[in-house]
Amino acid sequence: MSQIKELVIEVIYSVIPITIAILLVLVLMKFSLADLTQFLLGTFFVFLGLLLFFLGTKIGVVPIGEMIGAYLPKTGNIGLILVVGCILGFAITVAEPDVQVLATQVDLASDGSIQKILLICSVALGVGIFISLSLIKLIKNIHIKYFMVISYVLVFILALFTPPDFIPVAMDSGGVTTGPITVPFIIALGVGVAGAFAGKRSSFGFVGLASVGPILAVMLLGVLFGR
Repeated sequence: MSQIKELVIEVIYSVIPITIAILLVLVLMKFSLADLTQFLLGTFFVFLGLLLFFLGTKIGVVPIGEMIGAYLPKTGNIGLILVVGCILGFAITVAEPDVQVLATQVDLASDGSIQKILLICSVALGVGIFISLSLIKLIKNIHIKYFMVISYVLVFILALFTPPDFIPVAMDSGGVTTGPITVPFIIALGVGVAGAFAGKRSSFGFVGLASVGPILAVMLLGVLFGR
């Protein structure tokens, strides 16, 4: 019960500020009472949807991520860790609503030249590969700066050869992977792996490193298929 109470307060803090701001704008612009009522009704459903979503995330996604993360180091099989990390990263990214929205908008804006399914798969594969690298970094206790420096050097190099239309899409692809489904799972996975080492490892940087993967993947997509 206390967990639900905390979630309700958290969602209220998330929804109330933007609700008040929009409501003031609607009143100043003299929208009708029917429009205001419709907006408030929509706000209620947003609140309810967020509450159920966050509750499901805390009950299901986060614990599963932590359990998988705690189990992987015990296998001692690097190949298995890479494969599992990639599969999990791919699947959780495909389920991310922000990725779906971006892919739909890009598909429409490009008149189908950048297909929705192709962009989603590229972004998801980028996240999956870099989650695998993050797991290896954590298990082998390699400092994150080496991965970040090499990754962004590759980003700058690829940017020289990537068609201009793909570069902003690639940058946005890194942002949409930090959505409400992907981030809790990645963090939980990292916490689970770090916990297996009794506090001798840190999972900080998991999300930042995973976000570089989609940028590289979409840029590479532009180099291979862009015109």
